[in-house]
Amino acid sequence: MYYHGGPLILGGTNVYYIWYGNWSGNSATTILTDLAQNIGGSPYFNINTTYYNGSNTHVDNVVNYGGSVTDSSNPYSTALSDADVQAVVANAISHGLPVDTKGVYFVLTSADVNETSGFCTQYCGWHTHGTIAGSDIKYSFIGNPDRCPSACEAQATGPNGNAGADGMASIISHELEEATTDPDLNAWYDRRGQENADKCAWTFGTTYTANGAQANMKLGTRDYLIQRNWVNASGGYCSKSYP
Repeated sequence: MYYHGGPLILGGTNVYYIWYGNWSGNSATTILTDLAQNIGGSPYFNINTTYYNGSNTHVDNVVNYGGSVTDSSNPYSTALSDADVQAVVANAISHGLPVDTKGVYFVLTSADVNETSGFCTQYCGWHTHGTIAGSDIKYSFIGNPDRCPSACEAQATGPNGNAGADGMASIISHELEEATTDPDLNAWYDRRGQENADKCAWTFGTTYTANGAQANMKLGTRDYLIQRNWVNASGGYCSKSYP
């Protein structure tokens, strides 16, 4: 891993959710909110403290859940482009979410929604940044892997009884740690362009059985199966905790 001089999110990362599509009655809304409320301070997110800026200021093991909004588009589009995703974020900020340059805004789409630049074929999620409301805003697209289980779900049964949401938990974690250590795509990545979570994607380490499914960590009261992350120390290695 090499540092390319750009900023990191320091002093804690703030997570905002934007629920897009049809999430009525879906337990994902509690499963993934619990994730955002408990991943900060965990041995898992502590891996990101091995990343630092040019002043040797390290990322903090702090994630704050800043709240959510439900996109009110009616009818909503079932085909979003990259530009549409940014527009959804801008709309959410104009309808209640704060303008927060230390935030990561996650657009969480229901299983009937496609992202036309390559969801299910090129990626399961992504993160980037853009100018919204005059500020450098970091945001992420996370599709529901129920749309393409073989491509984006690690297992057919999840530890929280919702395969789509359980799959999204790992993808959210992946994009959150990348957006923290490489928010503007000019900080930490390797010579192949891979960010920290890319280097450990779809590897989980030692697992245990929870609710008839595989899990590898407990965050709060829930079990999750979340991919490992790259420890930027001791030569570098994939792990689900640090130290």
